[in-house]
Amino acid sequence: MVTDRGPGLGAVRMSNRQGSITSTPAKPVQFEAGRSQCSEEEIFYRNCRAAYLAVFGTSLENISSKDQLCLALQQAGRNPSGKTLNKYWTQYTKKLNFDDFCEILKKEKLTGKNELMKAFKKIDRNNDGYIMHEELDKILTTKGERMTHEEVKMIMDEADVNNDGKLDYNEFCKLFLATVETSQKTAVARLEADVKMKQQQFGSLTDTSLERSSSPSSQSLLGTSQNPETEIISRKADSRLSSRPSSARSRRASISSSISMGATTTKGLKLTEPKAIKNWQHAWSKGCFFLEEDGGIVSHQYRLELHQTTNVFLTIRPLNLSQTEEKLSPWMNVDTALYVLRNTGDSEALEVVCATELREKEKFGWKGELRSGVYHLIPFTTGCRLRKRRKPVTREAKLVHREDNGDLALTKEFRAALSDIFEVIDLDGNGLLSFEEYNLFELRTSGEKCDSEAWVVCQENFDTKKNELTRQGFMDLNLMEAIDREGDPRDLWVTLESMGYNKALEMHEACPFALDIYAEDCKLKLTPISLEVGGSLLNTAICKSVISKGEAKAMKDYNTLVIHSYKTETRITSVIENKSESKVIIHVNNEQSKNCVSSRGLSIFAVEVAPRTTTVCQHIMPVNERQEWIYSCTESIVT
Repeated sequence: MVTDRGPGLGAVRMSNRQGSITSTPAKPVQFEAGRSQCSEEEIFYRNCRAAYLAVFGTSLENISSKDQLCLALQQAGRNPSGKTLNKYWTQYTKKLNFDDFCEILKKEKLTGKNELMKAFKKIDRNNDGYIMHEELDKILTTKGERMTHEEVKMIMDEADVNNDGKLDYNEFCKLFLATVETSQKTAVARLEADVKMKQQQFGSLTDTSLERSSSPSSQSLLGTSQNPETEIISRKADSRLSSRPSSARSRRASISSSISMGATTTKGLKLTEPKAIKNWQHAWSKGCFFLEEDGGIVSHQYRLELHQTTNVFLTIRPLNLSQTEEKLSPWMNVDTALYVLRNTGDSEALEVVCATELREKEKFGWKGELRSGVYHLIPFTTGCRLRKRRKPVTREAKLVHREDNGDLALTKEFRAALSDIFEVIDLDGNGLLSFEEYNLFELRTSGEKCDSEAWVVCQENFDTKKNELTRQGFMDLNLMEAIDREGDPRDLWVTLESMGYNKALEMHEACPFALDIYAEDCKLKLTPISLEVGGSLLNTAICKSVISKGEAKAMKDYNTLVIHSYKTETRITSVIENKSESKVIIHVNNEQSKNCVSSRGLSIFAVEVAPRTTTVCQHIMPVNERQEWIYSCTESIVT
């Protein structure tokens, strides 16, 4: 795992951009008297936008790499450690948008002079306000997130004004913060000049409207897009996203669809088990859907091996972790599905074989014949019912406390949460964590694998059975992490938040599930192989399924653009097929729908579809399945 140097010291970093030193200012940049009436929120979003536009040409451009994220955060006055960057840019992250950037800035606290001074004083052995060049070089190049000797020399060259080989860190901190404040003011001034220019060109656009169009709309839900090619457009900002005036942004052809759905009965989708299933071979595994910061959904994926052609019955369902049978876990209404893909010969290509559509309560299944071979199983949820919670948490649970003898211990509430986490990551349900299971957990919470040497150390220090980690060993491992940090729970919270928990220790952004696979005539092997976003494989599987079973409508005068829609009693999915040689942007309006929820989390949004590609537009589900629901949607080409 990546480690921090300590408070403040991790912020002493060089930004090679324009050769300036950056750090976090002690307070937000203040504006001239004419701006004093701005609210705190307006100032915050203006700073966000100024920082973003100092790195990117437009707030509609996405952050596409960890380096870009680091640069944008530095421009905003933050200096993220490697661990911080890994928290927001995981191995599954493809891109972040401006709204994501704003959310990150809300979470990352500003570091002021006091924090910087405290960090420097820890390494000031003589307590005289100075640090020798050699000592600073040794610390920064050998501990924590290591800097290069050249980076340290750049700091000293700029900060050692007396050329005496010593760093006056009090003066250095002043210089540091002043440089950042100047940089931010310059970015804001550049933004305001650009706004005035646009106002002169397009008199209908005011300074206020341009600024507000960059902040998240109350209609939007951050990052609910499942498709990396999506550009989310909020209802109020829709007409102002282009640099052109709203009157110049038009929509030509359109398609309107309206489908009335009755209350869900599942009569036509009834899932029934084969009569002799007790005699069939059986394999099962647990897994989990995790909601990412960018709105993507990560899940375990599996390999299924069949040695001969056989009838198969497979199901997926949310997994109830509640100890009380009458009380259901809050994620039990999350929709689940399983897509089965098969390797085609020696090639790496995968063909879509089937998907679970039969239903019994919260369980979805499929039954039929599968040929011998190796299959790739991708669990799926639409995101209609697994999404970011906007309701603020009113309390923060305690994770550790000191006992009467002064020793640190885990609280009862935290131990209960860890016990549930153990249940989720114990994929085979044997009450122990294997090396493979623990590795998937580490990938989820730290972004890095646990190597074999670290696993040996883990076995030597914590309770194991059959070379696997017990529940008590898992508890003790987390306690050791708290002890190593002298009771500081921040790293423990990183683990909890990665596993879908909020500050009240409620699992709201994850959905554990269980897979059951039965084969009539042969043994089968089910193996968890990864924890990742479904990505292009899942998009392809959904698109092929919808196109083969659904209804197709071509846009008038645009035969190369086709909208495919497929409905079941519980879900409607639409897919956009672009057969042309140029990209298109499709504006989608669901405002007339009733008792519906979209996987996009928005009533109005836009989807960018690359040339000669097919992409999922949205999934729609009823808010209340016991009532009638109406899907009413208009898709238009944006020009």
